[in-house]
Amino acid sequence: MNGLMRSVGYRDRTAALLTQHGKEQVIGPVLEAALGCRVQRVSGYDTDRLGTFTREIPRAGSQIEAARRKARIGMTLSGLSLGLASEGSFGLEPMIGMFPWNVECLIWIDDDRVLEIVGWAQGEAHFGQVLTGDWAKASTFTRRWRFPSHQMVIRPDAANDPRIRKGLAAWAELESAFVSARRESATGRVLLETDVRAHANPTRQHVIRAAAENLAARLQSACPACGAPGFWLVDRAPGLRCSDCGAPTRETLAEILGCVKCPQRISRPCTDRSEADPSRCDSCNP
Repeated sequence: MNGLMRSVGYRDRTAALLTQHGKEQVIGPVLEAALGCRVQRVSGYDTDRLGTFTREIPRAGSQIEAARRKARIGMTLSGLSLGLASEGSFGLEPMIGMFPWNVECLIWIDDDRVLEIVGWAQGEAHFGQVLTGDWAKASTFTRRWRFPSHQMVIRPDAANDPRIRKGLAAWAELESAFVSARRESATGRVLLETDVRAHANPTRQHVIRAAAENLAARLQSACPACGAPGFWLVDRAPGLRCSDCGAPTRETLAEILGCVKCPQRISRPCTDRSEADPSRCDSCNP
């Protein structure tokens, strides 16, 4: 966003961050360095009540709705008019669907300016599962998934068994939990999976940090008309011409930047290429 960066008025302000999984250690340094603000960790509420990755409690609503709910709770508990919260989701990589994938959103709510800005990041996730009654196979699996730097979760039999042991971070406790779960199991098998809570999964922490960097960039991009932060990409205009026949294609010709507070929009031509590949042209490939 060259030419749009300028002060947005958050220096020496304090933003509430509701978390019980150490996210302030990842998010705080990024936003504090970029904005001159202070990120205050807020406790006093069990965020697992809003949903768990280990499936005991399903998340209500969408990813961004969950983040917004957490931010609002933190603002209420702290009495601050600035709040932020993050929420992650896990699935398969969207292009070919072969690798576990992590999408993180980080929401910033400013009640003084009545605005909401969201940063996003995504990347390959460090998440795997195995169902086995064999300790040798279990230990091989955990080494593959970088245990003990990435913590483990164990439960007997199946993915929804409520007899769960989380936050396993040492070999002795992992083996003890495995033996106990196998004893409880009706099938003699134990489900092991990587713990994807933020404090337990360094790979996820990297994606959360990237979301914080994206949010910081958005907050530093001010609207040229009203000065509100968050002036960012809101749409793409197709029409890049085919290098072979010259017809307009569905490939992006320009990016549309927009304000979260006023109607201001700016069209910025894409400069990474001047023509579209014929393989992306409907005229050349009807």
